[in-house]
Amino acid sequence: MSVILRVLPDIATRSIHHLSTQTRPLFHLNRIILQPVLRKSFCAVSASTTEPVVSNLPTTSKEQRQQSVPGSVHETPTLEWVNRNGLCGELSEKDVGREVRLCGWVALHRGHGGLTFINLRDHSGIVQVTTLPNEFPEAHSMVNDLRLEYVVSIQGVVRLRPSDSVNKNMRTGMIEVTAEQVQVLNSVKAKLPFLVTSADDAKDSIKEEIRLRYRCLDLRRPQMSSNIMLRHQVVKLMRRYLEDVHGFVEIETPILSRSTPEGARDYLVPSRVQPGTFYALPQSPQLFKQMLMVSGFDKYYQIARCFRDEDLRADRQPEFTQLDMELAFTPLEDMLTLNEDLIRKVFLDIKGVDLPNPFPRLTYAEAMNRYGSDRPDTRFDLELKDVSDIFSDSSFKVFTDALNNRGIIKVLCIPSGAKAFSNTALKKGNIVSEAIKSGAKGLPFLKIQEDGQLEGVPALTSSLDPTKKELFLKRCEAGSGDLILFAVGPASSVNKTLDRLRLYVANMLGLVDQSKHSILWVTDFPMFEWNDSEQRLEALHHPFTAPNPEDMNDLASARALAYDMVYNGVEIGGGSLRIYRRDVQQKALEIVGISLEQAEAKFGYLLEALDMGAPPHGGIAYGLDRLVMLLSGSSSIRDVIAFPKTTTAQCALTRSPSEVDPQQLRDLSYRLQ
Repeated sequence: MSVILRVLPDIATRSIHHLSTQTRPLFHLNRIILQPVLRKSFCAVSASTTEPVVSNLPTTSKEQRQQSVPGSVHETPTLEWVNRNGLCGELSEKDVGREVRLCGWVALHRGHGGLTFINLRDHSGIVQVTTLPNEFPEAHSMVNDLRLEYVVSIQGVVRLRPSDSVNKNMRTGMIEVTAEQVQVLNSVKAKLPFLVTSADDAKDSIKEEIRLRYRCLDLRRPQMSSNIMLRHQVVKLMRRYLEDVHGFVEIETPILSRSTPEGARDYLVPSRVQPGTFYALPQSPQLFKQMLMVSGFDKYYQIARCFRDEDLRADRQPEFTQLDMELAFTPLEDMLTLNEDLIRKVFLDIKGVDLPNPFPRLTYAEAMNRYGSDRPDTRFDLELKDVSDIFSDSSFKVFTDALNNRGIIKVLCIPSGAKAFSNTALKKGNIVSEAIKSGAKGLPFLKIQEDGQLEGVPALTSSLDPTKKELFLKRCEAGSGDLILFAVGPASSVNKTLDRLRLYVANMLGLVDQSKHSILWVTDFPMFEWNDSEQRLEALHHPFTAPNPEDMNDLASARALAYDMVYNGVEIGGGSLRIYRRDVQQKALEIVGISLEQAEAKFGYLLEALDMGAPPHGGIAYGLDRLVMLLSGSSSIRDVIAFPKTTTAQCALTRSPSEVDPQQLRDLSYRLQ
């Protein structure tokens, strides 16, 4: 079979035939019932349980249709809104013999044995259209002139495919539509930057900058369309569950508000009406949702747009979407249970995955000690071990100096790693490069040979006498052929280094079970952490997080009633119970360096609300973009956002940000230097 891909634009010069109102077949689409379908591609979708309902279609024979239509093919020279009575991806064997009018894009064009075939694509999927050159010559000629991505309307009859043409990999692969009338609604007059239909299967992936520049084309791709539909399904499910099962109320909070210190830079909007003043776009609806609790709204939620002016990466955007929730009179255990039920339902309904009940939990201290991260990926082992006590009086000066400066020594034992990683790789290769990227100055290591002897830096190996060697190997759970990597220094830098190495080694050695779904809570975070560059304490989450009642006497070192939900090593949601008393809130603000006067200036409205009968309350926010990215198996949140920004915070499609008219700046009393 010869396959002809028609990409370049073609301006039809054939005469245009208009159907008179007397001879044009009348199609009335009274109603179409659509059932949303999740799919990985348009060619593998389960059949919808609800079919389009069509009425008042004329019943004429093939001969009558040929005689009654003086010009069966025409291209529309003006705007026209065509009435369709079927969807490409929902046709089946039940529709054989039915006359349909379909609208969509030309996805594929090929010729074989004197016949011309096209694949017609709409939002529901793809169907094959074939021509009958002897019976409908003008339709056949018109189809020959079509090009990829032309927008067309095709009228014809559904029939079974010949047995040797059945495509079992295609949802509509048992049937095809014979074209009797073809109408070009819009042609393609520019060269396509990439082929939409074959883009998902191309050996060389399309550069992301090209995809983002021509995002309208990119969103036609089956995978991208599937991602956006998946996002819609997730949001729809969340809304229905929260409202119908738990009685949540969706309330919008302001986009234009005031700047508050929440850990990242604000996007500022100058006010024309109040010259010299600025709004800030919200980094989260945090303070407004707390005030809604004071207002008496028991259960609030919102699909909230948030904005942060920070450095970007694969899972971060300057504008992003959260599922934001807040509840009054809800203890910690009830809060966690409700959220576990929500996420279990999302995974079960969207992916068919049963998550554990209840979710496992790790305290912050446990997570950092065992994995070096507060969002550990537990799909594989490789736990860290603290061996500081074993080297407390070591002759190895590098270690003793670190311990004398209140540092720690931790190790990562890699089973069978001695052969997997050469000494060169450990001294000059990727492994040590990963350690240095995390801030480490070097990477001490030991290999355990088959005879049990230690191989490594002589000063390190000689520092372990037989007793300490036995204790050390037992602590590391190490045996012959294993590799032990060391990190030495302040606890924060040690954990950062070994966390990075743990993930790198696991992926390199294929230790991650990709079929596993690991979800857990991390709890009992410290309320505050030390900011070394600013020489002050700062809130680990935010300064409105409630302290553990057991730690009220020393807020500076208190544990927070905070909780993060982690899935496969990625934080998908986080929240806390809130401070609901003004005196406690003022103390928390003082600890992070905000004086009483500054607190009144920045948060006076919240402090005032707390003095007006604020109930105990708490909440959580889920990164919707990140959650959908994980559910879809995408590697970037840009693949689950319709119109995302690039890694340089630009929109390649609209070319924003951009300069504005000088008059607009004058209206804002704003002058560029």
